[in-house]
Amino acid sequence: MEKRELAQTEKKGISLQDLLLTAVLLAAGAVLKFFVGTFINFFGMKPNFIIAMYCMAIVLIRPKVYYSLIIGIIAGAICQFFPGTPYLNFASEAAGALAMGLLIFIPAKSKGMKIGLAAITTFVSTVISGGLYTVLLFVFIKSDPSAMAAYVPIVLGTATLNAIIVAALYVPLMKALKKEIIEEEK
Repeated sequence: MEKRELAQTEKKGISLQDLLLTAVLLAAGAVLKFFVGTFINFFGMKPNFIIAMYCMAIVLIRPKVYYSLIIGIIAGAICQFFPGTPYLNFASEAAGALAMGLLIFIPAKSKGMKIGLAAITTFVSTVISGGLYTVLLFVFIKSDPSAMAAYVPIVLGTATLNAIIVAALYVPLMKALKKEIIEEEK
């Protein structure tokens, strides 16, 4: 077992550095969503920076699954400051973060695989979060289920943009944190 993997398995809780990193990323996600999110819009699809940043935090700190769930609940609380349907984000962000917390333990050996895995898991987590939010929205407003189909491309587009953001930030943030990145096999 590699040194980093051994240290990860022995980890009892979340460190202060991990907690601070998560807080900074969630705050950055909120600021980006507030100031930049309205300007970046491709046919109704725009990145959800809060989801992208909690996915990035989970990828970087690789917490235990229940810590991922807590990160999602905190992200849901942050979402209450933005226009939308109140309280739905608690469930949707918790589900997305929980999925991310489970998916990050898929093994990846090379740097390229780790970047790809970060992007794919972010895509899946965003689809779960956005999908659950859409379903809950239509359940509570009792709208026509066929109208839900219009949200599918928006959720998939947002998931794609979030995956690109996380893939682009993965290596610089890992280097900034001086985390170990396994080099490509020669």
